[in-house]
Amino acid sequence: MKTPNGSDEGKADQQQDPLPPLREVIRQHGLSARKTLSQNFILDLNLTRRLARCAGPLQDSLIVEIGPGPGGLTRALIMEGAERIIAVERDERCQAALSEIAAAYPGRLQVNMGDALATNWSEHVGAAAGNVIVVANLPYAIATSLLVSWLETEPWPPWYKRMALMFQKEVADRIVAQPGTKAYGRLAVLAQWRTTPRIVLKLKPEAFTPPPKVSSSVVLFTPRTEPHPPASVKTLARVTAAAFGQRRKMLRQSLKALTPMPELLLRKCNLEPTLRAEDLTVSKFAELAAAFDGS
Repeated sequence: MKTPNGSDEGKADQQQDPLPPLREVIRQHGLSARKTLSQNFILDLNLTRRLARCAGPLQDSLIVEIGPGPGGLTRALIMEGAERIIAVERDERCQAALSEIAAAYPGRLQVNMGDALATNWSEHVGAAAGNVIVVANLPYAIATSLLVSWLETEPWPPWYKRMALMFQKEVADRIVAQPGTKAYGRLAVLAQWRTTPRIVLKLKPEAFTPPPKVSSSVVLFTPRTEPHPPASVKTLARVTAAAFGQRRKMLRQSLKALTPMPELLLRKCNLEPTLRAEDLTVSKFAELAAAFDGS
């Protein structure tokens, strides 16, 4: 076995996986990572299998993977028990390598070439909606936008039952941040109101090829069946945009971007107008959203 940025898997893993080591696959197909696509590959099968295990049991669920690239995580998901995978990839160069995986594991991998941000996921997963696990080493350039679209999906509960997603460490820290901290913001409120997010794996830059400039973390999201208190997710997004858009200002000032009389809205929720966005809990933001819709 080699170091995290090596390419040769252990003997036991090679016996289970009939395909060549990932570094050889990349060489054969000319799949050097492209900055324009935010590509950073994990070549060590032991690490990708750890990532796959972060999502919990994979059997009897449809697995969705975004940006599989040469298929390192895809192969790990299969080895960890995934019976059916839909992989969405926009880099046409990767199609041949992914097709080889599909051929080696008949009936277990469906490769869809396209843009994950433009995908209608409820239609994409079809009858499997509600029994889908998303596992992905997300391209960093689209990671936050993709996550927000999944958190704002309607109807709720969503089409997925768990998500294990890799982000830059800074983004992962923002997702799980608590009130009163610098990292606490819109992403934390939305993620924590609709799901229970927690960091389950941390990786240093040298785990990737090429190494990014930052560390990475895997966040596991478990949807809340009924987010509490109830509110409109679209309104919650508007409220947090206004509040954190001027986070250094008191709410009586920052919420003027939402309503001309923020003091009335704050009074409905028993909130002092001198508070700042980072002082409010996730529940209080949901109360504000509900109060705004009821005003």
